[in-house]
Amino acid sequence: MVTALKERTTMDVTAPSHHNDRLESILSVNNLQIFYGEKRAVNGISMEIEKNSVTALIGPSGCGKSTFLRSINRMNDLIPGSYAKGEIIYEGLNILAEDINVTALRKEIGMVFQKPNPFPKSIYENITHALKFAGIKKKSKLDEIVEESLRNAALWDEVKDRLHSSAYSLSGGQQQRLCIARTIAMKPNVILLDEPASALDPISNAKVEDLIVDLKKDYSIVIVTHNMQQASRISDKTAFFLNGDLIEYDRTEKIFTNPSVEKTEEYISGRFG
Repeated sequence: MVTALKERTTMDVTAPSHHNDRLESILSVNNLQIFYGEKRAVNGISMEIEKNSVTALIGPSGCGKSTFLRSINRMNDLIPGSYAKGEIIYEGLNILAEDINVTALRKEIGMVFQKPNPFPKSIYENITHALKFAGIKKKSKLDEIVEESLRNAALWDEVKDRLHSSAYSLSGGQQQRLCIARTIAMKPNVILLDEPASALDPISNAKVEDLIVDLKKDYSIVIVTHNMQQASRISDKTAFFLNGDLIEYDRTEKIFTNPSVEKTEEYISGRFG
């Protein structure tokens, strides 16, 4: 795995790799600092992210939670002047190291963004585009992965008769579930979700929440959300960020019923943020 992330550009997408399952954590963050030029956006955060669980990141706008999320698959690299210090250990390797194969990393740590962003292609092609780039050409195999991914994203029954229609013909909620299907088609180990339901209507939001809870059987999920009820409903652990600091990180039930830090209680109860 270490060699793979350093060197490979393609991967086997027939099954999640899920190595070292006996370990409790899939990501270990050690003294992570993230900068935009001279401005420090994340201040020396350390935390363990557990396997096959949902970890929610909460906090007011500008507190560093999305910056932290994007660091896990090096999306911050795309922002001029951004750089990080510290460690994020995945599969025994510091993924912030300069010699990491970022393309391979993003296949293992997939991401779904706040607004649905399907490709201007058919539903079928949205899922097969990256698979073909990864070297899968056989139509029967592509068909199999498309169906499996759409089923896992709770979308198959709604789109199975129009796979070759434009992805833009789907509703917003369906488009977001298609983006999740597109991500899980690559069989990542970790899925990062940046407010994936914030632009959706309540019914679509509920479907996405149900999907997230179901997916943790096979994936480790980290989600940024401003919705306190959503965090309390779907997450196993919750991290509260404020001004670039990790204020409190614990089991979700404790965070929402008996937080250890007064600032956490003030935020959750709506007294600021």
